[in-house]
Amino acid sequence: MKSAIQIVAACAVFMGSTAAFGHVTLQDQAAAAGASYRGVLRVGHGCEGAATTSIQVTMPDGFNGAQPMVKPGWTVSTKVGKLATPYEAHGKKFTDGVLEITWTVNNVADALPDAHYDEFVFRGTTPKKPGTQWFKVVQRCTKGANEWVEIPASGQDAHGLKSPAARLDVLDVQAAGGHAH
Repeated sequence: MKSAIQIVAACAVFMGSTAAFGHVTLQDQAAAAGASYRGVLRVGHGCEGAATTSIQVTMPDGFNGAQPMVKPGWTVSTKVGKLATPYEAHGKKFTDGVLEITWTVNNVADALPDAHYDEFVFRGTTPKKPGTQWFKVVQRCTKGANEWVEIPASGQDAHGLKSPAARLDVLDVQAAGGHAH
């Protein structure tokens, strides 16, 4: 029987191979339910030739305790507010939390050129209930913006969307024979 880690890793490799390079995607597109998750947003290009100056990601309901990683040359900020679904962690109830994370370049000369790629990192805890989480990302550039915010309707394939949000599949690894800590 495969371990939970092997199942999550196999899903992440498979799902990562199907991601379109032109979209903002998560490096690891599968994670265990109720577990710590390190989100790496991959930005593959700018906005129709213009350099990227800002990346803003909205945390989906149920993704808790979000913390951004600092990025040299960029200012990171968070928007904190009331959570749609409060949660408990370490014996404490949380009703407020990080709703958005934004990275903004400090100097336009240091913006991410269109022909280059980069990664923007955050961490948090996945929901205890398995399912799909969608991270809406707005990419602002020296000219224009890309809004990676589309979520497929039930039964619709995300590959048919022009500007899909970044997808994370939260898996019940306990049902797959593993256990989470």
